Amino acid sequence: MKDTTIIYGKNAIIEALENEEREFNKILISNNARADAKIEQIKKLALQKGIVFQFVAKEKLNSIEPDGRHQGVIAQIAPIKYYDLDEFIEKHKGELSSVVLLDGVEDSHNVGAIIRSCVCAGIKGVIIPSRRGVLINSTVEKTSAGATSHISIIKVNSPVSAIQKLKENNYWVIASDHHAEHNHYEIDYTDMNFVLIMGAEHAGISKSLLKLADYKVKIPMLTNFNSLNVSNATAIILFEYVSQLCKKNNKK
Repeated sequence: MKDTTIIYGKNAIIEALENEEREFNKILISNNARADAKIEQIKKLALQKGIVFQFVAKEKLNSIEPDGRHQGVIAQIAPIKYYDLDEFIEKHKGELSSVVLLDGVEDSHNVGAIIRSCVCAGIKGVIIPSRRGVLINSTVEKTSAGATSHISIIKVNSPVSAIQKLKENNYWVIASDHHAEHNHYEIDYTDMNFVLIMGAEHAGISKSLLKLADYKVKIPMLTNFNSLNVSNATAIILFEYVSQLCKKNNKK
């Protein structure tokens, strides 16, 4: 395997093992790891797929992941497959589709948490710029609890060009902006293709992307405290969409 990355944490490795598209090199398990149900599941899946696993000293895992967040197991794996935007659009033609674009989000934990929320909310894809932001790394995989294996991750060179292409393919553009006039729950998300733009932790959404928004929405708050963490804000908006969808489906 020419290019490898590492993922760590039991849930992330199980999800990757269950994804037919992820290619493994080997799995390292700590000698001190308790033989709990998830470790046993990892061993079982590895045996079924013919993937080598070996037991190593905990110090070996700590040398690979110094912060000690590996939960006693680390996998050497091929890097995630990024989707092309044209490929994504073609794949979801003829159905209502949704995607989240991250404009300069720089914290791997935020990116992982957002991807996890997207999968839970049934979002079809996440767009990440190739520059000015975080690509998929081991921290993103761990924080997402393996959700990166269940959604299309789309890497683009130009977020502006990506938004323009989505607009040309009948996607409505929603931008989260705390200066917006409308609250996030005032939009009907359920009857349109949409792309939700979420901005960087400190800078927010770039002006060039804000100009392309069909809707700008904010999350109302009862105090003047600093705005919400971007991963929390994303979850709030996405689960308004889920709530609307559930109510709509229950009426039928």
